[in-house]
Amino acid sequence: MVRAGDPYPPAEHPKPQITPYRRFLLSESSAILAVHGHFYQPPREDPWTGEIPPEPGAEPYRNFNEKITAECYRPLAERCLLERISFNVGPTLIAWLARHDPETYRRILEADRANVARGVGNALAQSAHHTILPLARRRDKITQVYWGIKSFQHRFGRHPRGMWLPEMAVDLTTLEVLAEAGLTFTILSSEQVRGALTRGAGPYRVRLEANAYFTVFVRDRDLSNQVSFAMPSLGPADRWAKEALRGRSQLTLLAMDGETFGHHHREGVDFLERLLRPQTPGYEVVTLTEYLRAHPPVEEIEVIQNTAWSCAHGLARWSTGCACTPGDSRWKAILRAAMDLLSEEIDAAYLDLTHGRIGNPWRLRDEYIHVILGAMDARSLLREFADRPLSSEVEQRLLLALQAQVHRQRMFASCGWFFADLDGLEPRLVIRQAARAIELIQEATGINLADGFRRALALARSERTGKTGAQIFDEIWAARPGARSHATSG
Repeated sequence: MVRAGDPYPPAEHPKPQITPYRRFLLSESSAILAVHGHFYQPPREDPWTGEIPPEPGAEPYRNFNEKITAECYRPLAERCLLERISFNVGPTLIAWLARHDPETYRRILEADRANVARGVGNALAQSAHHTILPLARRRDKITQVYWGIKSFQHRFGRHPRGMWLPEMAVDLTTLEVLAEAGLTFTILSSEQVRGALTRGAGPYRVRLEANAYFTVFVRDRDLSNQVSFAMPSLGPADRWAKEALRGRSQLTLLAMDGETFGHHHREGVDFLERLLRPQTPGYEVVTLTEYLRAHPPVEEIEVIQNTAWSCAHGLARWSTGCACTPGDSRWKAILRAAMDLLSEEIDAAYLDLTHGRIGNPWRLRDEYIHVILGAMDARSLLREFADRPLSSEVEQRLLLALQAQVHRQRMFASCGWFFADLDGLEPRLVIRQAARAIELIQEATGINLADGFRRALALARSERTGKTGAQIFDEIWAARPGARSHATSG
């Protein structure tokens, strides 16, 4: 475990033992295919109870985590398909699986271990809460990335080589934070880069500051979207792939939501199995880490900053609103501004509370991930960072403020802005996290941030229900355990 003051751990990657036959295939195959599945669910748990409440639309299951596990995660794991692809499982999802479906969780870890035994693991890390990282402050990027790495190490028992960027949202600062944390590569989409893609999916080098470089694989957007959105029309997967890859001599990467296989498309698990175990010869299947070890990056491309794979308007889908979602999306800018202001106020209260007590409050926040993962006692962590002995009362207040920081991170989950309706399930998820952070910081410091947050949300309105952001917050605030019978006044 990393202790107070330690630097980010260096990446340690054992050299894989690639057989001559495998090396030949990696070098000479006429068509080479890699598939990456991005598996993720937001923190659906009620922040007061830790349990997911019943979710309409998930029937006959209680919530969407259960539904998607039955349709996607469990069958993919049972058929050992994860062993043959590159994949990431978001920290919030894998923590839920460990608790609620330990057998599927075990199979996911075994898929990576099987590849480690053959030379190099195939799992990637993901930043902690699916925050759109280019929209986050640098210190929040660092926390999100560090928590993602530590979550990965806790589960998979090794340092990750690569990290999935939520929504593939990218800027150079984000890549620099990844590099500083000991990561070596990520995945972007073809529309997010400039330069000749003469090596197909790559890998390629991207120049950072001070002549440093970061490695990027580039997915084929058109072919990936065919699988994601037109699977029923493609026919047998291996025949489709053989035709799609005809004449290609470089790596082709398909990257998409892992839920494509079984949840978005009922036939998706069968499709993926035939894609990975073709009955019709014509291409070789590899993992990204395997390919990277045999083909280090040589050619350089440029990243188009502040872009994402799921928005044609830069990052507007999660900031100002745009035509990616129908109707009036101005509520997104209001929600973003309210969350940004609230995060600043929470941070100010946290810094005031730690002043004169904690020498490095941001490093303390980073290391709090060990408490979240159950790997360290909270008070022991505090004592490692304390400048002087603390009373039990002060320790308790600091722990409440650290818990507030957890929910303050969760309230920026990208799904809160992804869809069209303010009064939908996902915006309510992030507003609920904000409400819990507000309550915790008030318990820790006595500062009331609820009224100001409510006012900041008042101008946001759902076209579908007519409710304002303030009304939605009032409902959540009034329903919390121990709340007064009436909502916060504004």
